Amino acid sequence: MRGSIRVLVLGAAGLFQASLLQASLLPLLVGPAFADCQVVSATHGGHWQGEALSMSQALAARSANELKAQKKWRSISMKAYPVKPDPFFKTVRPEVSNNAIVGSFVTARTYTTCFTGITVPYVCTSGSQVCGN
Repeated sequence: MRGSIRVLVLGAAGLFQASLLQASLLPLLVGPAFADCQVVSATHGGHWQGEALSMSQALAARSANELKAQKKWRSISMKAYPVKPDPFFKTVRPEVSNNAIVGSFVTARTYTTCFTGITVPYVCTSGSQVCGN
């Protein structure tokens, strides 16, 4: 077909192909264009791993919203982005060794690495790529 675009879409029903007769329809499918992206990270500690995990993810979302306000973006998207685990007391533990890591947890919006803490049992660092327009 002349002037058509082939788009592969992966949905709940599986993979299917769609032909677009006019390229002008493509922006309707892919959503708004994002002008700028930055990486945010947030670290939180807790007595339970779930506490540290959920709070670091919430802090990453808060950081994304603060970035949105600072940049005066109308909307944002968040995508999981791996960041280096960030220990609280860098004078005692400048870096997190692999044997201290207890797990990584990936959602659509955050990539979180949890590790054993020094003053609290668990610490988690969440990372996200935030794009806005």
